[in-house]
Amino acid sequence: MRQAGAMPDVLRWLIVANCVAFLFELGGGAATVAVFALWPLHGGFMPWQLFSYAFLHASLLHLAVNMFGLWMFGRELASRLGAVRFLRLYGVSVLSAGAMQVLVTSLADSVYPTVGASGGVFGLLLAYALFFPNRIVLLLFPPIPMPAWLFVTLYALLELALGVTGSEEGVAHFAHLGGMVGSYLLLRHWLRQARR
Repeated sequence: MRQAGAMPDVLRWLIVANCVAFLFELGGGAATVAVFALWPLHGGFMPWQLFSYAFLHASLLHLAVNMFGLWMFGRELASRLGAVRFLRLYGVSVLSAGAMQVLVTSLADSVYPTVGASGGVFGLLLAYALFFPNRIVLLLFPPIPMPAWLFVTLYALLELALGVTGSEEGVAHFAHLGGMVGSYLLLRHWLRQARR
């Protein structure tokens, strides 16, 4: 019997997979990034990169922040949805984030790859706010408690503003938004199925 607050197995294995992939990336270096990172359409794009990029990270801090977000918002979602639906939600978020990033980088004529699980994490973040809208989320900076729905709304608006202005180079803001869009569409699909 699972203890209250325990980490679901599916979440534990997803975090382990990200950590193992990061070690693989460290060992493989630039060759690993060339094959598995998400490149623009004109810069070495391959279809599998729409999924594989989410398991690579730019640094240990990048990995740690994403895994913390995955753990923080994934625990209750994985317990509520079950392993299969949780993985489907995360996977759709990763794919929609990747598709949005490929579109944006191709339009911007970018030549840089994208790595990181944050598109999937942002999809989980949106789902968390929809399932637990009044759950209080406490930010590290600034340390202001707020309901999950408000936190996600403000964060999405910030991501949109930063993406449009391009003021934070090297961060895939539109991928984050793409993860949220994919999550929202899948959750709507599930809701329509349940109503039938």
